[in-house]
Amino acid sequence: MPATVKKSDRKDVVSGKVLPPDKEFSLQTDFAGDGWRVFKIMAEFVSGFEKMSDIGPSVSVFGSTRLDSGTPDYILAERMGRLLAEEGFSVITGGGPGAMEAANKGAQEAGGVSIGFNIELPNQQSPNLYIDRDRILTFQYFFVRKVMFLKYSQAFIVLPGGFGTMDEFFEAATIIQTGKSSRFPVILMGSDYWEGFYTWMQEKMCKEKKYISNKELDILFMEDDPDRVIGIIKSFYPEGYKLNF
Repeated sequence: MPATVKKSDRKDVVSGKVLPPDKEFSLQTDFAGDGWRVFKIMAEFVSGFEKMSDIGPSVSVFGSTRLDSGTPDYILAERMGRLLAEEGFSVITGGGPGAMEAANKGAQEAGGVSIGFNIELPNQQSPNLYIDRDRILTFQYFFVRKVMFLKYSQAFIVLPGGFGTMDEFFEAATIIQTGKSSRFPVILMGSDYWEGFYTWMQEKMCKEKKYISNKELDILFMEDDPDRVIGIIKSFYPEGYKLNF
């Protein structure tokens, strides 16, 4: 007989209130699919590794999906994607609209490799039209997608964005800080947007609270000039490019 727990017997962990007795759930039934889920996760990794196995030096570009075409940040992302391609870097984005579309557009129009790591979302994000058709990877799991960004990127370029952009930024900073990845540059573009945040990290997190060190800030840059961004990336790899882990 599978173990069952009535929802009326369970309490909300925050309020302590008993949850409404709407139905029972079975521990055996509800968690039986977890073992099979492992194979779905493995399949996403295997498919991603195979599609990226021949990729050269690459840079991931992040930014808001809500960026309209023709705006200054869109133009900056497009120019950055174009220059990266001209310098021989493949350009990786999250595959969606806004800043991602702009960077893919710049890379593709410059004749470079344009890659999109799309994610399945409730609002059905569709890959933008500037990704090479054989370089579209669609993921169900955010954490698998993050591993792909981190594994194959020689740098992160972070344009103005929201929660998703910040998530990728802190994921990179954390994995480098903890030594789970080799050091690579994380570059904030759009100083009018990032300046207060960057100053807060320097003054509050580092100098005042000492929650991070100066060395841990060494991988972070704020730069608006795409040519200088290329210089920062190249300066990190005097002995050649390699995968981060």
